[in-house]
Amino acid sequence: MPVLGETVLGGEFQTNPGGKGANQAVAAARLGADVTMIGKVGNDPYGKLVTDNLQNEQINTDYIEVEKDGHTGVAMITVTNNDNAIVVAPGANFSWKPEEAAQYRDVFKQTNVLVLQLEVPLPFIEEIAKIGKEERCIVILNPAPAQPLPSSLLDLVDYITPNETECQTIFKQSVEQAVQRYPNKLLVTEGKKGAAYHDGQQLVQVNGFPANVVDTTGAGDTFNGALAAALASGQQLAEALPFANAAASLSVEQAGAQVGMPSKQQVLARLGSS
Repeated sequence: MPVLGETVLGGEFQTNPGGKGANQAVAAARLGADVTMIGKVGNDPYGKLVTDNLQNEQINTDYIEVEKDGHTGVAMITVTNNDNAIVVAPGANFSWKPEEAAQYRDVFKQTNVLVLQLEVPLPFIEEIAKIGKEERCIVILNPAPAQPLPSSLLDLVDYITPNETECQTIFKQSVEQAVQRYPNKLLVTEGKKGAAYHDGQQLVQVNGFPANVVDTTGAGDTFNGALAAALASGQQLAEALPFANAAASLSVEQAGAQVGMPSKQQVLARLGSS
């Protein structure tokens, strides 16, 4: 990785459809979930690229709006030594106003699981979570990019899914301390170690799966999409977490966020071989 003021020579450059919400939608769809994507794109080639890609993954894009004067969000990802660093320019997705949330109530009436990320404004996310909760959705918040979260939002969500770094940024505590504060709610992803949470009595470590790591980009998004798909299918948390870990382990074995996202058959095969 370059340090401040440094220029380094890189390798191959690629442009791929992405975004946390889109990645999680693709992961869930490939695992058999019926997925609807809500978002905004700019009136530019990237907007068409990401929308067409979602449609190719059999995702409902009826609620993706085109901002005439906005640009489509872009994430610039540097990959080195099997790890990554990301800078997000959120574009049109950062233009949401809280009052726009109400128009999606009818969508949530038909929804089992609502998955949220922080590449959109926090006030809008809180309003969406409130409506989702009122309509009895299971609400998953993937708090990335990490930022301080109001207790009112934490109260609205059923699950919050930071990685270790995000957990420490948000809660200012170790993983062990933080999960104890939010039993059966705070699910912390820990890379190859798997995931950790507190069940109200003790710390629970849900083991990860061995993987031939090529690129970790999108592993967290795969985990969240798989968790959502598993919960939507009626699985309980103790069953859904190994499913999500298995999916994430498969995703890191290919380069790119969406390319390596597995099918349900692949995940079940890895679960069966453990």
